[in-house]
Amino acid sequence: MVATHCPYCALQCGTEIDSSLGSDGVVRIRGDASFPVNRGALCIKGWTAADTLDHRDRLRTPLVRDARGRLVPASWDEALGRVAEGVAHVQARFGRDAVGVFGGGSLTNEASYLLGKLARVALRTANIDYNGRYCMSSAAAAANRALGLDRGLPFPIDDLARADVIVLVGANVAETMPPILQWLEAQRAAGGALIVVDPRRTPTAAQATLHLQLVPGTDAAIANGLLHVLLREERVDHEYVRERTEGFAEVRAAVAAYWPERVERVTGVPEATLIEAARLLGRAQRPLILTARGAEQQSQGVANVLAFINVALTLGAIGRPGAGWGCLTGQANGQGGREHGQKADQLPGYRRIDDPAARAHVASVWGVDPQELPGAGMSAVELLSSLGEKVHALFTMGSNVLVASPSSGEKGIDLEARLRALDLLVVADFFLSETAALADVVLPTTQWAETAGTVTNLEGRVLLREIAVQAPPAVRSDVEVICAIARALGVERGFDFDGPEAVFEELRRASAGGPADYAGITYAKVRATRGVFWPCPNEAHEGTPRLFEERFPTPSGRARFHAIVHRPPAEEPDSEYPLWLTTGRLLAQYQSGNQTRRVRRLRELAPEPLVEIHPSTARRIGLQANDRARLSTRRGAAVFRVRITDAIRADTVFVPFHWGGAASVNRLTNDALDPISRMPELKVCAVRVERELADLLENPPGLKSGAPTAPQVLRTSRSRQPGLGLSPQGGDCRSGLQSTGRGGLTCEPQSAIPRHEHLASPQGFALLSVPRTSVRGKS
Repeated sequence: MVATHCPYCALQCGTEIDSSLGSDGVVRIRGDASFPVNRGALCIKGWTAADTLDHRDRLRTPLVRDARGRLVPASWDEALGRVAEGVAHVQARFGRDAVGVFGGGSLTNEASYLLGKLARVALRTANIDYNGRYCMSSAAAAANRALGLDRGLPFPIDDLARADVIVLVGANVAETMPPILQWLEAQRAAGGALIVVDPRRTPTAAQATLHLQLVPGTDAAIANGLLHVLLREERVDHEYVRERTEGFAEVRAAVAAYWPERVERVTGVPEATLIEAARLLGRAQRPLILTARGAEQQSQGVANVLAFINVALTLGAIGRPGAGWGCLTGQANGQGGREHGQKADQLPGYRRIDDPAARAHVASVWGVDPQELPGAGMSAVELLSSLGEKVHALFTMGSNVLVASPSSGEKGIDLEARLRALDLLVVADFFLSETAALADVVLPTTQWAETAGTVTNLEGRVLLREIAVQAPPAVRSDVEVICAIARALGVERGFDFDGPEAVFEELRRASAGGPADYAGITYAKVRATRGVFWPCPNEAHEGTPRLFEERFPTPSGRARFHAIVHRPPAEEPDSEYPLWLTTGRLLAQYQSGNQTRRVRRLRELAPEPLVEIHPSTARRIGLQANDRARLSTRRGAAVFRVRITDAIRADTVFVPFHWGGAASVNRLTNDALDPISRMPELKVCAVRVERELADLLENPPGLKSGAPTAPQVLRTSRSRQPGLGLSPQGGDCRSGLQSTGRGGLTCEPQSAIPRHEHLASPQGFALLSVPRTSVRGKS
């Protein structure tokens, strides 16, 4: 057995892989009961994670586009030569910053670090960013402003079980990270309360003590309303506020305007429910607030998070065991990925690229002149919006930008057209994603179980993935690909590492003395301890599981309150677009779906995206279950089959974002940006919903709509044609998804039954992950 970690969410659940292939030719995976985060539990994505390793769609050789526009197999030398030639041409014609680099939160720390170094040393471009801009940037910016440091959870995860009250804001953990539920169940068993703030009655919200079902985009009003009640009822830790914070008077004045009656008019949350939630928080000895994408993926995302941090500071919660504020990081290495240099404004160790001392330190490690380092570049949406105009060549690694990015429809960014307008598009991936299908050069990379490297989970715990499975012969690791590109560009010095551990040794030196200090972390130390919390400034240091116990890393040593005024989303419903559209994830899919849509068992559970509509709204529009509805925004339109549910507000519809092409809801979302974090407003926009004309002709009013279509499988297109790439087609599933306790489960197609009602675990939460062995076969 090889101990390693799951490739999916930021919990980074411990797994054990039996790579000794038996007569059945499969790899077996199970949860690692000794790992303290998941304690043996895995969700359905985790225990099917090995299904992608020898998948028939796996890229096993480089691909280049030939004279007829086809992607054809090529040698590594030919592919790298094409990259070097294309980069040289673009930079000679348009300048160094005409080359862009786009990374991902799934890359290891070593790959993230080297990708930033590649951009700034080998390519000499300022324009590098990554898909974490869509994930963690608002919470990170808020934490840095209020607390002086961003680490998703500034405490170990078992603190959740010790909290008296937990407030989950915009988080459906029952589907997005099920193994965390064991900590919430322990908290509830000890008498704790759970408050969920979400426009939908998700499986998580359904089990909450209180559900604050707010109008999308009104999170800051909720936070200010809670704080108004706490102040009115004198639920303030005055000593903490006096000794450990600054700026409280301004916040007290600002929230005076958020009396509960007004907050109800703005948010739709009843006055009595808001007061009850505030009183639960105010009476708690250990209150804990967690924010996530629902509050953060907005044009006011930073303000939303700051407003909830204000509540935690008023209660004197931050820095105490079982209490405080934290952010539920999303991607596998969403924490480490934002620390070591693949962000537009950042250098390794969470240093700012505009800080002269930071530039001097990193330049000394890299052996370059600080003056040679580029400055800050464009953020993700701005970079992608500039393709074909300012940026003429793009290298992406670990990101499927065509599906993940906002408003890629015909009236928004139209990202597909911009990708096609590039002189050079290079994609490193292990499957031919929608983005890779448009590339000029595709470089095949290893997967999570085939290469070593560190990742940093949502707690700030640095972990080590070990090699458990041999990679295909012509496939290279991310580190090897980055170094090969640098050498092809004629930059060998600084890119001659003999493996990921050598890269990590340089990362340690580059991060030393920075906010995210890894100087005292080694592979041996991580192996011996099952993870080391940063900051860890030297090898004698044991790491820092809990931050902010005595002071905050701000100039004054105090946390900073911020007076927040609720502002509406960038786009609100009107007569033409009368409803709210919000998006999110499903239990059986992950991010852009490039991996999970290829796994048969996950495909059977969630074969296609459904639009969730309230019964009263559906009646007004003339929709029945399984009808096809056309959703139109100011950026474009898409058609989805209908799921009718009273778990969503009547003024709101919901669509999951894991699909590309015509099934991509992100084609409709708003690319308006938060002015601080540059986060796009993926979670809130105005939409019009109509019955699709073709469906109306097939099933006129008064007749029962047609039976559900069969669930769909994925086929891969390698043609650079509009709308091609991964598209769902065909398939079948006959059994029903039922929890069988902690020992197993079966599946039923998403189209046949309501998606949430069948996810109950014996403890009452949705589909608590099961510590069982999964067998990988051919998908």
